[in-house]
Amino acid sequence: MGYAVIIENGPTSYGAHVPDLPGCVAAAETRDEVYALILEAIELYLETLKEDGLPVPEPQSYELVQAHP
Repeated sequence: MGYAVIIENGPTSYGAHVPDLPGCVAAAETRDEVYALILEAIELYLETLKEDGLPVPEPQSYELVQAHP
């Protein structure tokens, strides 16, 4: 199981965050760019926790798919 990633479309860019990793965020002009950046951010976040001897949190969030009317 991996970490849930939330991607939001803003007025001029896309933003992404990981609910289970506080402060793990990314922003970019396109959805594909923000997705690539958040994957890199997750990797760096987890590496930093390990290097600092801190526990890596287990994923607690999960994806729900919203039905479109």
